[in-house]
Formats: sequence, C-alpha cells, structure tokens
Amino acid sequence: MASPYIELQVGERTIKVTNPDKVYFPEVGVTKRELVEYYVSVGDGVLRALRDRPTNLKRHPDGIHTEAIYQKRMPPKHPDWLQTVTVRFPSGRTADSLRVTEVAAVAWCANLGTVDFHPWQVRASDVEHPDELRIDIDPQPGMGFDAARRTAFLAREVLAELGMAGFVKTSGNRGVHIAVRIEPRWDFIQVRHAGIALARAIEDRAPTLVTTAWWKEERGDRVFIDYNQNARDRTVVAAYSVRARPRATVSTPLTWEELADAEPQDFDVRSVPRRFAELGDVHRAIDDAAHSIETLLEWYAKDDRGDLPYPPNYPKMPGEPKRVQPSKDTSLKGKQG
Repeated sequence: MASPYIELQVGERTIKVTNPDKVYFPEVGVTKRELVEYYVSVGDGVLRALRDRPTNLKRHPDGIHTEAIYQKRMPPKHPDWLQTVTVRFPSGRTADSLRVTEVAAVAWCANLGTVDFHPWQVRASDVEHPDELRIDIDPQPGMGFDAARRTAFLAREVLAELGMAGFVKTSGNRGVHIAVRIEPRWDFIQVRHAGIALARAIEDRAPTLVTTAWWKEERGDRVFIDYNQNARDRTVVAAYSVRARPRATVSTPLTWEELADAEPQDFDVRSVPRRFAELGDVHRAIDDAAHSIETLLEWYAKDDRGDLPYPPNYPKMPGEPKRVQPSKDTSLKGKQG
C-alpha cells in the first residue's frame, strides 16, 4: 500500500508531503505536515535568510530523538528546478550544496525530514568572499539566557561605535546570534580575523562575563563568543529555522527592543507563524546596507595576542597557535605552579 501524502502549493511548485501525520516532535505533537507548513508560513523571512547561500541540512526523518543526518551535499535525486552551488571545504574537497532560490526548496527539504537549515556566510555568486560577519554568543553549561542577552547588548555597543548595524536573533536554544552584512571584499581568513577582533573588543568590556577562549577548560562560567563561526565551512542555524529541541523552538529574529525581555522558549513552530503574520520579518532591512571591516582588521593587526585556534577539522593554518589543550600541553608543565 502506498504511503499517504498530501500536496501543498508553494509558489509555482507543488510539493508532495509524504507521511504528513508522522510525529517529529513527540513532546508537543508536531507532525511532519506542521513542520513543512511552518516553513511555508514564514517563507519570505526564511528565504531572506537563505537566498542564494550554500546551505547544509540537518535531517531527522524519523523524528528529533533519532540520530541526525548532517547533509552538506544535495541528494543525487532531486527536482530539476532545485538549484545547487559548488563549495570548497578546508580539506580542498568540493561538494554541490543546496542553493535556496525559492520557498519551495525549503518545503521540499522539510519533507525529507530537514529540521534545521545551516547556511554558509557567502552567496552563490561569490563563494570565496563572505557577505556576513557572525557573532555567535554561547553561554556555557549552567548559564541562563540573560547572560547571552547582556553579551549581545555589549556587542551592539561595539558595533554602534564602528557604525555597523547588527541584526539579532535567538539561537533557538540558550544562545544569541547577531548578523552583520559586510561588503564581499575579504576572504574567509580576513573575515575570521575581523570576527576575532570584534569578539575581543566585547570581551575586553566585560572579561568576567565574556570569553574568547577556544578551550572549554579555560572558559569557566562565562559566555563564549565563537569567533570560528566565521571560518570556511562553519555555519550557524538560519533565521526562522526550527531547532531539533523538544518544544520545536525556532531561531527567531528580534528587534533590539524585544531582546530586552525575550525568552527563547516563547518562539516555536506554532507561535512564530502568528508573530510573522502580525509583524512580518523584523529583519527585512538586513540587506539594505553592507559594511566595511577595515577597522576591525586594523584592530586585529595591532593586537599582539595574534591568532586563535581553528576548528579541529582544519589543517594547521599559518599564524595559528598550537592546537592543544593547555592541560595537555607538555611544554607548559614545567612552567605551572
């Protein structure tokens, strides 16, 4: 017997949703159909977040409590109208990733069990020069959302002094993300350096609250700003992306005024469409201006602390310090205590 399905009209496309009653989020009873319909309901917003970006998929075709499938390459079998873009990984290998050009592409992927969408910080027209600087604010275990909130407002202060506009959203968990549109004139290494300079400027304002320490053993009870989210092949979850969390929370764009008393658990698959219908996309102006990172690069060049470690999947990079935990660094043992 064939699996039941429904068809949704999404723009010019007809999207088939198979097994629409399959429960993906058992704690709140959200089904596959609800997931797909959610993405259609916030289509303008999610398209603005993903348009023309290489996008990784985090799939849970059997529900969020099963092991995720992290997909950087588009499935070989996909509709002719669905577009791809070739990206290069730190290893030098390449892949054809999803290139989102219409809401129907998001709906089609949601039918595959894609819960989270993770876009690169580049556009298909130039995959070597990011057009987005990302501030990923990550409270350490045991810390609440308020610490992330306070860090975000510190980031806003630094951005304002630079004449840069930051667009803030919840991560869908305990963190906060801030996106800054930049001119696509600098490569990944330069943009990552700018991210380090910005993170350090925030850390310097509140060193007991904020840290840029890559090694967890050095962070303590502080909020980590993950500067490496600006490196090649590192992604943050998209605005309006659902998260594979029990309450089906959503990484939700906010105004800065809203952030003051926002609680991330208030934004989920069922509440965000109502919000979107009332307010539209509060980040609709994100593409109106692109900023220079020259001042940040000057800060980085003048900082005698130099570079910070890269992610573990990277080859050893020029100028990078030793990529070893301090507690395991034998060269330090004779200098301790």
